[in-house]
Amino acid sequence: MQGQDQIVVGLDIGTTKICAVVGELSGDRINIIGIGTHPSIGLRKGVVVNIESTVESIKKAVEEAELMAGCEISSVYAGIAGGHITGFNSRGIVAIKGNEIKENDVDRVIDAARAVAIPMDREVIHVLPQEYIVDDERGIQNPVGMAGVRLEAKIHIVTGAVTSAHNIVKCANRSGLDVCDIVLESLASGEAVLTEEEKQLGTGLLDLGGGTTDLAIFSAKNIKHTFVLALGGNNLTNDIAIGLRAPHAEAEKIKTKYGTCIIRNIGSDETIEVPGMGGREPRKLPRQVLGEILEPRIEEIFSLIQREIYRAGMENAIPSGIVLSGGSSLLEGVIEVAESVFNLPTRLGKPRGISGLVDVVNNPMYATGVGLVIYGARNRDAKKFRIRDNNIFNRIMTRMKRWFKDVV
Repeated sequence: MQGQDQIVVGLDIGTTKICAVVGELSGDRINIIGIGTHPSIGLRKGVVVNIESTVESIKKAVEEAELMAGCEISSVYAGIAGGHITGFNSRGIVAIKGNEIKENDVDRVIDAARAVAIPMDREVIHVLPQEYIVDDERGIQNPVGMAGVRLEAKIHIVTGAVTSAHNIVKCANRSGLDVCDIVLESLASGEAVLTEEEKQLGTGLLDLGGGTTDLAIFSAKNIKHTFVLALGGNNLTNDIAIGLRAPHAEAEKIKTKYGTCIIRNIGSDETIEVPGMGGREPRKLPRQVLGEILEPRIEEIFSLIQREIYRAGMENAIPSGIVLSGGSSLLEGVIEVAESVFNLPTRLGKPRGISGLVDVVNNPMYATGVGLVIYGARNRDAKKFRIRDNNIFNRIMTRMKRWFKDVV
């Protein structure tokens, strides 16, 4: 039985699958010692729509991970995605007390930067510092101990719908789990699949999930932009089901086995068998029909992501290219389509920087689960996500106490 404080568990609550990944910390290394997956039934486009079904799926995935790891799971780092997620940049500026910047000054400048009006139905999920500016010196990652008069911070704030965050926490709690923190899934995937050089130079990470496609742009080792598109692998399956008039479950199997995104790579003599609906006879169709369904849809998803990159003014911030992760990135020809749409080098992102069950998790579909473990290991002492306190009086009192402490 491993020591509970040495175990970190990532829970990827996805639209198509729930995945629990168990990591054991030994020094600076993370050993993956268990993994459990179960089909996800109670989610649509990354958002919980059926609590009971989601709780059952979480329990099954966690039980499988517990059996493999030989330990009991009590707390997890949960991933969040969905079309309700929005990210924006903000900046704050404070005068420095004394001649030297202290931790307290850094906290004050981040508080100043995050003092933006956020609607009551939104929840701050992450406050991610991008860079600090001391007087006119830019690009500082940690200003503590430096001399200066004025401290400025640029931050990226990720917000989500309060109800969606509450429902994820509620599902985990009803499965007998504490949620240590809620983590944006594309941020977690970046921890698992990107190299330090890619984060430094500038990379776009695309997590192609079942219900959503998540974009995260990294540059100078920090996250610069986030975006969630409510289109994913389920849309491809749905297109196949409608186009081939096949049951949804069979359409998923056809996509996995025969699916390809490039029509020109399909031989004219290749055929697929499509089961009939309602007791009808199965039919044989040319495989090219499948390519004609999938290629335009994948191009549409990538074109919408590219439009977002241009809208954010980030087209020159990703010179090292695009990295694809998530289960839908395994579809044949996805990399070639991405390279033609973005006109950038593209590669498949597989989890790295881990040991243990490497051969089991060496797959883009486990990038988020492994990334949540890495994120949890690195941020064990950080300030945790907390569901918004409804009592505004308590929040004001806490802030006033902090001000008085600073003055004294």
